[in-house]
This record gives sequence, structure tokens and C-alpha cells, in this order.
Amino acid sequence: QVLSDEEKRKQYDAYGEEGLKDGHQSSHGDIFSHFFGDFGFMFGGNPRQQDRNIPRGSDIIVDLEVTLEEVYSGNFVEVVRNKPVARQAPGKRKCNCRQEMRTTQLGPGRFQMTQEVVCDECPNVKLVNEERTLEVEIEPGVRDGMEYPFIGEGEPHVDGEPGDLRFRIKVLKHPVFERRGDDLYTNVTISLVEALTGFEMDIAHLDGHKVHVARDKITKPGAKLWKKGEGLPNFDNNNIKGSLIITFDVEFPKEQLTNEQREG
Repeated sequence: QVLSDEEKRKQYDAYGEEGLKDGHQSSHGDIFSHFFGDFGFMFGGNPRQQDRNIPRGSDIIVDLEVTLEEVYSGNFVEVVRNKPVARQAPGKRKCNCRQEMRTTQLGPGRFQMTQEVVCDECPNVKLVNEERTLEVEIEPGVRDGMEYPFIGEGEPHVDGEPGDLRFRIKVLKHPVFERRGDDLYTNVTISLVEALTGFEMDIAHLDGHKVHVARDKITKPGAKLWKKGEGLPNFDNNNIKGSLIITFDVEFPKEQLTNEQREG
């Protein structure tokens, strides 16, 4: 029956069966309201529109310096913040100021439209500094430039909502290891004898555990050794770790060899 009627078919295509029940008066807002309820997030809904008009304080972005050791193991960092907080004060103040059009009749059929600033009266407020301690969790494998947001901890706004405080991760350079993604790179210097005859050593990792390295072959200058699973933990999955790449530098004798050393 619906498909044979062109108007009803259009109604069905646009609004479904509910549109047919309500007749041609249905609207997109009605359909969204039917599906989602009056939660204020339907298109064109007044509650959400009012939210967009609420003034908001500025966001604050703070660089948080973390060490490579913290990136490897994770950590909790306490940050003390002096935050301005709005407190009630005596008296009234102008608030919610807005531009409104005012129409004035100048004569028969003649009108003049002017813009005026209209304000409401609100209780007076003052900003008082309060010390607040925030705890930031440095997650293992955190990447440089990532941000940790603290909602509502930014600059206040006396007529609206405070902004957000965001800590931006800045990984400090390490004297021994260099980070490239989830991999760690380091250089180890060995003697010429060790390069020719082999060697065995332990390298202290970021959390203090030892990485054992042993070779019984000739090691050329610039040779690389990969240690899988000895890199940084992956941020999305801490069970996965990158590799440790060791580059060997060979230290040659600084003086000429004696005859005995040559024979040796």
C-alpha cells in the first residue's frame, strides 16, 4: 500500500514506519527524539546549542620532562599547581553580556534598528589561588609529545566553565641509550684484542638489569648486535618490547707496537 502511493513512499524513505504513523508532520528532530530520547544531543536540539554558547577558560599546556628510565618502567609524578578558583564575593556584577537588536520607530512606516549590549546581573565573584596536587601517571612506553589531559584544571572563566590542563610529554636525552620508536640504540667500545679474539661483557639496562653480550668471532668496527625484547615496551601493548641494537667501536692502540707486542 505504501509503495503504490508516491507521497507515502517518500514519507517512508525519509522517516520510516514512525513517519507514516505520525503523518506528514514528522520532522528529523522528531525521529532523532524517538530513537535517542530528549537527551539534548539530537541535531538542532536546544540543550546542546546552549552548551556551545557557554564561555570557557583557556587551556593550559605544560611540558612534562620525563627520563628514559621512566619511559621504560613507568612512574607516578606529583605536580603542585597553584590554581585560581572562583569564590563568591559581596555585591553584583554584569554577566552574560550579549548583542541584541533594538528597533525604534522614527515615524509612520520608518524604523531604525540598532545593536545594543545587554547584560544580566549575577552574584559577584573573586579569583583565589589554591594549591592543588595532581598525580600524573607516566605509562611505560609513553611517546614523546603525547598529552595527558586534566579536565577543568585550566584557566577559570567567571561566566562559564574552566579550560583543561594538558601535560605534554617531553622525553629527555639519555647519556647511554638513544630511543628510536620502541628500539634502543647504544655504542660500546672494545679493544683491538677483543675485536680479534672475542669478548664477554654485561651492559646495565635502564632498570638496572644486566644484558649479557658474548662474542668469539672477529668484530669489525661499526658491527651491530641485536638483542630482541630488550628495547622499550610498546605503549599500546606493554607485553611487546622493541630491540636493543648495540654498535661496536674498536679502540686502536695510540702508540706504535713494540717488537714483543708484534710477535704476541
